[in-house]
Amino acid sequence: MENGFIHLCQPDGCKSCGACCGLYNYADSSRDALVIRLKRRTELWHDGMRDSARAAAFSETMKHLEPQEKLYEVIYCCEFLGFIDEEERRVGCLLHPAQNRDADLRDASFYGRELCDGHFCPSYHHLSREEKLALIEIIDDWYLFGLCVTDIDLVKEYFRLVSERIYQMPAPEAFRNYHLKEAAHRFFTLKVSWPFRSPETNRFGKYYFDGSQYMISHIDYERFGCGRSRFDRIFLSLTSRFDSASELARAEALIDEYIEEFARCWRQMY
Repeated sequence: MENGFIHLCQPDGCKSCGACCGLYNYADSSRDALVIRLKRRTELWHDGMRDSARAAAFSETMKHLEPQEKLYEVIYCCEFLGFIDEEERRVGCLLHPAQNRDADLRDASFYGRELCDGHFCPSYHHLSREEKLALIEIIDDWYLFGLCVTDIDLVKEYFRLVSERIYQMPAPEAFRNYHLKEAAHRFFTLKVSWPFRSPETNRFGKYYFDGSQYMISHIDYERFGCGRSRFDRIFLSLTSRFDSASELARAEALIDEYIEEFARCWRQMY
């Protein structure tokens, strides 16, 4: 933080977010697939490619080395996103001056230096200060952090539900407690381990894609003879599909248990 500003892109030395660079827009955005991309780019960039004259050649090389299939065609996937620390805990811009002996090479990118430098995703505006700080405390992993910090509904619904259960919004520093942090972290890992995830490849959270168009998905609760679930926003964020009323009931029970798990830990402490 600088002068109270919370930097969601690079919040600390443990993780970062590369979502606005198209990191999760590849047809295969699994952790393993992205690690292969990021490692290859980083190694090639640091192996003699670190100047503006060679940036175009680097870009062309990546087009031939990497699969180019995307979820959403109009979202650009920047080839200059890589690992920016030796431990490979943070993703970031390989053209940034911090990676190039203070030389700012971002004009070689698709969006250019000015846009890259001044862009802030919707999470900066729609997540509260407490929600931002709490999430930073909870998640120490670039892959999961990027998926969650950009999913406004998932973050806001989780903190709303736990706040209703314990009658207050937990202070961000409360998540420095191991048990509270782990309880919250288990919920957010559902972003990658949700058992009711739709197998459709054109889905990303609550959105689905048709070429250059994207629409907001909906769950047809009427086919199960019930109204909209109280966890509907979470279900959509987790790219859910239910094939029966019993699956829906199990999903609701699972979410409720994660919320109650945090509440139990809270009551034991306070």
